[in-house]
Amino acid sequence: MTSRRTLLKGTLFGGAAALLPTAASASGGRPILGLPGPTGPYPVGLRTVHLTDPARTDPWVGGVRELMLTVLYPARSVRGLSRAPQLTPAEAEVFAEYAPRVRPGLPGPGAVDWGEVLTHGHLGAPPLPGRRPVLVYSPGGGDSRTLGTTLAEDLASHGRVVVLVDHPGDASQVELPTGMRTTVLTGPPDPVTFRTMTDTRIADLRSVLDRLGDLPLAPFMDSRRIGLYGHSAGGTAAVYAARRDRRVGAVANLEGYLDLYPAPVGFGRPLLLFRTDGFEGAARIESSWAGLPGRRALLGSANHWAFTDYGSLVARLRTAGLVTATTRAALIGTGDPVATLAETRTRMGTFFARHLS
Repeated sequence: MTSRRTLLKGTLFGGAAALLPTAASASGGRPILGLPGPTGPYPVGLRTVHLTDPARTDPWVGGVRELMLTVLYPARSVRGLSRAPQLTPAEAEVFAEYAPRVRPGLPGPGAVDWGEVLTHGHLGAPPLPGRRPVLVYSPGGGDSRTLGTTLAEDLASHGRVVVLVDHPGDASQVELPTGMRTTVLTGPPDPVTFRTMTDTRIADLRSVLDRLGDLPLAPFMDSRRIGLYGHSAGGTAAVYAARRDRRVGAVANLEGYLDLYPAPVGFGRPLLLFRTDGFEGAARIESSWAGLPGRRALLGSANHWAFTDYGSLVARLRTAGLVTATTRAALIGTGDPVATLAETRTRMGTFFARHLS
């Protein structure tokens, strides 16, 4: 008998087979990478937002806490508008230097022109009329918000407003109006650093929730339908930020530990606990999730960063001969990246559609 998983993967593959772009050769032999296109019926608009929180002091550098956001949303039209790059020119230059430090095995400076990677978000596109569910995303430790673009664009293309949050200080790089911030992480964080990072992320997410009404897309956001999701440390932060915040209606945790604080018992909101089968911290993940009332999902033949844009970018870098098979497996696993991406998108979209309808 054909399993449900086989049916799911077979169904998804047919709709997603054309999503992963190939790596084309640019002048000088460097590959030009692309991100998979969204699958929803709406084109995607994009705006960036700079927020400050005068009530908080930045724990890494002092001064007022600053945040950068990307807001993705269903657009009425994108005719004549440009697609935004994934990174600004300055961010791309810094990322090229930091990428192999933050994620060992990635190619070093000069191997890839990261500034050529385009999103499918169109700068300043007019929003599609209507008030829509709002999803707020926190990336993994050491990652910038831009590495959550592929999943976020897909969620937006299906009719949601998605807010990607950068956490300056632990993100590899963030270009703020006041200058470039780079990561304090030069390896796995010690317990004190990890605690500071997570506490700061929780406070950042709460600041964003408090300021949703001030964002440019506020008239198109339905404040009664808010979800949080995050990857790794971002998943940890999303769960704990929502714990006592009744504004949040649903939370998805993509492989984030939940043992840093007392277990979030009595969570009282729909919770998706989604992990890969290849992550070296699987035993700790399962232990920290034990007893939690949440929906469980397992992404097969995958590893920790398959939930991010690395899922497609690293697969393309491997095809171009710029990362080893060992690096590919350590970052995103050995599975077909098309099927992995499609399953992630479907499970996330279905979860939020069910609980923020």
